[in-house]
Amino acid sequence: MSDARELPTLADTCDYLKSLNKPCVAQVLAEAKRTGAIAVQPRSGVGGHDEMLALLSRIEAEASPDILSLTIDSYSRLRMFDHASRILATNPAALNGYPLVAHGWPRGRELNERTKRPLDIRHGSPIADHLFETAIASGITSFEGGGVTYNLPYAKKVPLKDSIASWRRIDGLCGELADQGIIVSREMFGTLTAVLIPPSTSLAIAFLEAISAARDGVRCLLIAYSQGGNTLQDVAALRCIDVLARRYLSSGPRVYPVLHQYMGPFPRDKAKASALILLGGLVAKLGGATKVVTKTYEEALGIPTVEANIDGIQLTRCGLARMFDFIALDESATTEEMHWIEREVTELIDPLVEASDLHKAIVEAFEAGRLDVPFSPSIFTRGEVIPVRDPQGAIRYLSCAGLPFSETTRRRNREMLRRTTAPQEQLREIAGNVYFFADQSDVYRVSV
Repeated sequence: MSDARELPTLADTCDYLKSLNKPCVAQVLAEAKRTGAIAVQPRSGVGGHDEMLALLSRIEAEASPDILSLTIDSYSRLRMFDHASRILATNPAALNGYPLVAHGWPRGRELNERTKRPLDIRHGSPIADHLFETAIASGITSFEGGGVTYNLPYAKKVPLKDSIASWRRIDGLCGELADQGIIVSREMFGTLTAVLIPPSTSLAIAFLEAISAARDGVRCLLIAYSQGGNTLQDVAALRCIDVLARRYLSSGPRVYPVLHQYMGPFPRDKAKASALILLGGLVAKLGGATKVVTKTYEEALGIPTVEANIDGIQLTRCGLARMFDFIALDESATTEEMHWIEREVTELIDPLVEASDLHKAIVEAFEAGRLDVPFSPSIFTRGEVIPVRDPQGAIRYLSCAGLPFSETTRRRNREMLRRTTAPQEQLREIAGNVYFFADQSDVYRVSV
């Protein structure tokens, strides 16, 4: 096994990256945007090196995705690299992803050289410097996450100031690489906890990370939104990304909208799960996504088989096909939904973007509850916002708590919920927890 501690110099890494005979993710996205296509990317990650290579090779051969994923194991996400190494040496199948740092960058390069499609790192690390450096040394120039979106949904006690500082170092290195002609794609994980996340919360936090990354030199940004379950709202949220990018990121980086297929509780029934995957393809198509990250019909059962992963890619492509060009949403209603999502986002982030110290302002906003992530395990967010579904299944704010919304915005959320049961009859406290579900059926609505 290669020694993961010895990394090549940045100059050596740049030379290696320039020698690779394959497109990078930034080039794939640019070509998709130019042609109006939608790039398709599965999730995949296993512990053993040979097994990871076999998995990537089979997915590539049988499903031809545009981008391949290297999903990192949970020990490496928390910087428990020695623990990952010990398990790798004795029982790699026990790992729930690929321990890139433990394997070492030479093996990362082998994965890169043995596949035709570019690789993207998906993980969930609040502090990700070493993983990023190993990925870059491996020739992988696509890296998901951020100081908020890869902290608050995953960690309990990692201070925001520490995770934001780590990701600022990563984005600064991306800027250095860009000066050398190496474009690193950085995807902001708007999925957050994937539990009833209102679109404006998802987009506001993703754009704050993107604005920070752009200021630190990142040239290729992806804003990811997770399918919420109401098609009109999902399409409106995706379309908002380009509008908001013109407002907040008008100079410098290229910005691409990304749809993550439904990340909440998945149907256990194969037919229903397959229908939800097909719908995800349609949402990406109608919403103008540049990339869609796929799910599988085995999502509710555990780590999907390679066969299910291939099937998910193929089924998603069916949803993207021209045969569905006849499908159209009510454009007037979609435009109205976009207006309100954009308004909520700007009310959330304008005071922060205009602050003299953006990163300090973000930390203080979470401390005060002016930003919040529902159902987060972190002690560094209040968790006071209560989202619920309206009668059509769109996600609204039942309680805005300390969010800096205008009375007009608050009134609109109340209006959209006017036909639901009175809040005092809905609220149910989860024993031993500070969170509330207005109605658990809101969480499981899509999975039944």
